[in-house]
Amino acid sequence: MRTFRESLAVLWIHVFVAVALMAMNPAVLAQQEPPKNGDGAKLTQSDIERMLPPTDMGAGVHAANDASLSPASMNTGPATPFDAARIPVNPAAPNAQAIGAKTCSACHSLEDIHASHAIHVQSFQVGAANTGPQAACEACHGPGSDHAKNPAARGSIIAFTHGSASTPETQATVCLGCHAGGARQHWLGSVHESRGLSCTDCHNPMVRNSPEGALAKSSINQVCATCHQDILVKFNRRSHMPLPEGQMACTDCHNPHGSITKPLLKTDTVNDTCYSCHAEKRGPFIFEHAPVRENCLNCHDPHGSNQQTLLVLPMPMLCQQCHTMNGHPNDLQTRQSMRNGLTPDERLMGRACVTCHSNIHGSNNPSGAMFHQ
Repeated sequence: MRTFRESLAVLWIHVFVAVALMAMNPAVLAQQEPPKNGDGAKLTQSDIERMLPPTDMGAGVHAANDASLSPASMNTGPATPFDAARIPVNPAAPNAQAIGAKTCSACHSLEDIHASHAIHVQSFQVGAANTGPQAACEACHGPGSDHAKNPAARGSIIAFTHGSASTPETQATVCLGCHAGGARQHWLGSVHESRGLSCTDCHNPMVRNSPEGALAKSSINQVCATCHQDILVKFNRRSHMPLPEGQMACTDCHNPHGSITKPLLKTDTVNDTCYSCHAEKRGPFIFEHAPVRENCLNCHDPHGSNQQTLLVLPMPMLCQQCHTMNGHPNDLQTRQSMRNGLTPDERLMGRACVTCHSNIHGSNNPSGAMFHQ
């Protein structure tokens, strides 16, 4: 017991001495000293310069000092997706210089913790050919020397928020520096781009909110629902696509980064999009149903409907938009002939017109002109 007490006392003495030495260190005292500007209200430029660590990188200096990043080795060595990254030019601060991630994290410690879980920052810290391993922040936000000198100046750094001095075009240019082409080849001129949206309206590369895609929310459906609430409520109707059940996502049919179609479809037409799952409706058919061949949306609402099989109207009313009872008794396709009418007709009960015209999408039967078989 005595030996334990003596050891504990020695340990406390060592801790006390260490704390005292740290308190006497001028660098530590400088960091612990509260910011002052005469009245103690705001930080002055001298306070900022004293608190920031020294510059620790420059893209050109890093490349010059690393033989593996010489032009010859860069052309022949293995390439990574992040080798395309360069420190972007900030139009609002064209003369700013790169100062390094350590300088940024001196003030943005919370953001540094959040970003450490994101794939972008992790990859930049490993090192990219054109930026160097310390350019994790400036590879997206641009050179930070002007921002470090005057953090309150608008536009001194590329900011990815609404209302900032950085325009959506500037923000998107940074992202497209690495992510150009592929699914984003139609971004310029797309409906989202023309409405003034930027990449960070849907994505947040600073935190890991989603399993993939660096989304601003946990899923692509939640991101789309931020603006498209009218479409989201359609999935609450009794007949709907299996999106709420997690069997599909908005991006199964749409490309939010732009396409050649107005509704941002991933294919050339609505029918091609539907055929990607409903291949049996594609044909070719000997006897084709004209409105079906023209556009699936003539009869179906692709997001959800209160009618059966996503129909825009109940049958027979849907069929009567084009067919005016030709070849049928006049009392057949009327409301009174339905199950709850005054004169119910068994030919309209259940599936109405498709009780007889069962192959309504098209028929390959020699006697299928009326889509009976």
